[in-house]
Amino acid sequence: MNVICSTLNAKYIHTNLAIRYLKAYAEPEYNIQMKEYTIKDPIMNIVSDLYQAKPTVIGFSCYIWNIEETLKVVNMLKKIDPSILIVLGGPEVTYDTTEWMETHTEVDFIVIGEGEQTFKQLLTEIETDKNYQNVPGIAYRDKGQVKVTLQMNKLDLKELPSPYRFPGDTAGLGKRVTYIETSRGCPFSCQFCLSSIEVGVRYFDREKIKEDIRYLMANGAKTIKFVDRTFNISRSYAMEMFRFLIDEHLPGTVFQFEITADIMRPEVIEFLNQEAPKGLFRFEIGVQSTNDYTNELVMRKQNFSKLTRTVTMVKEGKKIDQHLDLIAGLPEEDYSSFRKTFNDVFEMRPEELQLGFLKMLRGTGLRLRAEQHQYVYMDHSPYEILSNNVLSFDDIVRIKQVEDVLEKYWNDHRMDTSVEYLVTNIFPSPFDFFQEFGSYWDVRGWSRIGHQLEDLFRRLYSFLEQKSAGNLEIILGLMKYDYLKNHKYKPRKPWWGPTLDKSARSQLYKQILENRQLLGQEFSKLKLEEKDLYKHTMLEEFSFDLTKYLATGEIDKHPAYLLAYFDPTNDRTLIFPFKELK
Repeated sequence: MNVICSTLNAKYIHTNLAIRYLKAYAEPEYNIQMKEYTIKDPIMNIVSDLYQAKPTVIGFSCYIWNIEETLKVVNMLKKIDPSILIVLGGPEVTYDTTEWMETHTEVDFIVIGEGEQTFKQLLTEIETDKNYQNVPGIAYRDKGQVKVTLQMNKLDLKELPSPYRFPGDTAGLGKRVTYIETSRGCPFSCQFCLSSIEVGVRYFDREKIKEDIRYLMANGAKTIKFVDRTFNISRSYAMEMFRFLIDEHLPGTVFQFEITADIMRPEVIEFLNQEAPKGLFRFEIGVQSTNDYTNELVMRKQNFSKLTRTVTMVKEGKKIDQHLDLIAGLPEEDYSSFRKTFNDVFEMRPEELQLGFLKMLRGTGLRLRAEQHQYVYMDHSPYEILSNNVLSFDDIVRIKQVEDVLEKYWNDHRMDTSVEYLVTNIFPSPFDFFQEFGSYWDVRGWSRIGHQLEDLFRRLYSFLEQKSAGNLEIILGLMKYDYLKNHKYKPRKPWWGPTLDKSARSQLYKQILENRQLLGQEFSKLKLEEKDLYKHTMLEEFSFDLTKYLATGEIDKHPAYLLAYFDPTNDRTLIFPFKELK
């Protein structure tokens, strides 16, 4: 039999762990080909590539982000060659399985839940007796009727073979995200999450995992993401793995984890702050909501004060970037409550704040009880909500406006100093800034067109002008500072007009060369000549003392300047604020 396991990833840089486990478990009896595509690839190209491989069986790994495109591929393949047996598996088809089979008659089998052993047994029956009732955990057809067999007991994960040791599979590993799984299951019962359905947590063999990580790093893996739902549920296990990764990581490698912040002990964070190299680890933390009643309704236990302690300690350690998640649309979280949730979490100033919208995933408790909160949601994936009893579609549109500018103006860190000043001094709260600006952005149609870096600055400033925001000259200065410090090269045409004429600039350059020490020791060490100043620097006039503001947050309105040096030899920008020269 010629068997292919395939999937459509969300992006080219992603890799699919599921089909690798299927291939590893099926060997040596079956030599499975793996074929990965993306949801952006033309359907005809995918179909042509699969068809030319002359498969007997194709198994597709299905998720909310790829199910629509996967079904298009399946439909075309069956029209071209009805003899190809199509098997679907994965979280998207594990629930409402009979409905999937009845709606999509081109699908021959669905593997339900954990698939390694089930898929191998199915291949054996396809090849031999075709007694599909003997295969646990599948849906199939018998004389036109859909049949579903009972699932088997959970696998012993310590016995699973490595999914990484295939010839040729490490090509380009350094340019992709590599996923690794050290446990399955989740101890929590959050009703919006599929992971809550499986009771308990099972672990893979620790030493095998370590060997896999060594192998992946040796073959060029740079970004390794742990897919465990709660990596730190066992403190001793997390500490062992953290120590291993600190001791044996290779330069340039980054490890990402999903952690539950309110159960992380302070001594673990203190260890990481002391021992972990900066940038080695990255934490993803699901906060979702700070509304206690909402969390109670979705059976989510969360101690926000302890979560805040963890995030704050990690941030103060300056070693680990944190990505915090929110979900709009949870039960009884209206617009006002979500505003509070947003502000509660933004107060911690995470490196990234991801604003997502509730998805009514198949099989989850929230979807099964959708009528209790009058949920209206998309019929197709990703099943995102459109409204509920306390959140109208108008509210959702407004929150989406927040999401749009939050991504561009906070998560991308293009103008941290400016945004910090705005949310602290100009607007009632961070949410109000992102909401007002997001609405302004949307009304002007900017969400439907592209943008350059300069556009982001121009658009923010036009919004602030239209709003008649106070202290515009201060904000303009901070925006210039953000713009210049984030450039690695001298901009040809900044987004603002010149503040110094040629004569004034020449006079300042002359004074700087005569008083180098007034710009600090670091500037003096550069030993720049007059031609370097003209070629590789920019001078800007400020209405306030930038040095004092950056140090204390106080505005001292005295004339000052900023010199930005774009170092051509070291690919860096150095910023030298200075007061008026005598």
